Amino acid sequence: MARITIRIDDDLYARLVRQARGAGVGTASYCRDILDRFDGADPTGYHARFDELHATVIQAFAILATSVGERSPELLQKGLVEARRLLRDRGLLEAGEDRP
Repeated sequence: MARITIRIDDDLYARLVRQARGAGVGTASYCRDILDRFDGADPTGYHARFDELHATVIQAFAILATSVGERSPELLQKGLVEARRLLRDRGLLEAGEDRP
């Protein structure tokens, strides 16, 4: 098994130790578990929760966009323009993707 050495500040280390004790495992095991969850190896961990959240948000926005689009296509277009601006401002939309 490979080994790594990292330096972390004392407050973070103390928090890791407390959380590991609370989970009933050693600090190294606790850190490995965190890395597994963050890496996506744990199907119920960090990424799975965000995937679930993303799916819920996408469904809610699809329903909302459909409803607004049926009642007011112009309002939907204004909203899409604003959404693209917000995404672009946050670096989440590249110039080539900035099309309706």
